[in-house]
Amino acid sequence: MKEYKMDTVRRSTLSQQVLEQIVQLLMSGQLRPGDKLPAEMTLMEQFDVSRPVLREALSSLETLEIITRKPRGGTYVNERVGSNPFKVMLALSINNVSAVIEARMTLELGLVTIAAEKISDEQLEQLKETIDSIQANPDSDYGRLDKEFHRIIAQSANNPVVEGMIESLLIAHEKTDSLIPFREPGVTVEHHLGIYEALKNRDPYAAFQQMYKHLSFVRKKLLDDLEKEQ
Repeated sequence: MKEYKMDTVRRSTLSQQVLEQIVQLLMSGQLRPGDKLPAEMTLMEQFDVSRPVLREALSSLETLEIITRKPRGGTYVNERVGSNPFKVMLALSINNVSAVIEARMTLELGLVTIAAEKISDEQLEQLKETIDSIQANPDSDYGRLDKEFHRIIAQSANNPVVEGMIESLLIAHEKTDSLIPFREPGVTVEHHLGIYEALKNRDPYAAFQQMYKHLSFVRKKLLDDLEKEQ
């Protein structure tokens, strides 16, 4: 069985450290796309952690689509992971909520201004449909519609250079969305309508302002809740 050069994990954030070590193995070339990871028991011994800690780290990596776990078939590094370094960097900070939401803001504020120039009428209609669906079903878990709204905007920028970042952006969206303690559909609809109207008017300045208003609200909501838990 091949052994990797791993550091024993001792500090408190164990699962995050295991995640970081596996990412470092990828970045150093000790692990490569397509490689099969050692069995859980072997990884537990090499990292000196419990099974729940290891599985939490592997679950995060699977969410990020860096690895694939096959029932009774083992765990593999995905073949395309090397083509998306942004996703690997996201993996290193996936549990740093402040960093993740700021990464979202950095990407989405730029993308929405370009979208104001490029978005098609069909994409504008799709945006409005997501807003209407949330408004019609305010008591539903509308996370899927929220994510779709942001995906349409990101893809409407139609820029091949940032295309590889969009998938990671949506993963960051899922991470922050999963931590929201309670939903406020009225606020979501109000914010999304503001963004939609700015895009419809082809106004990049207003689009930036409306997106900043929305993401700042999400950031404050998340970080205030985390502070209460500490």
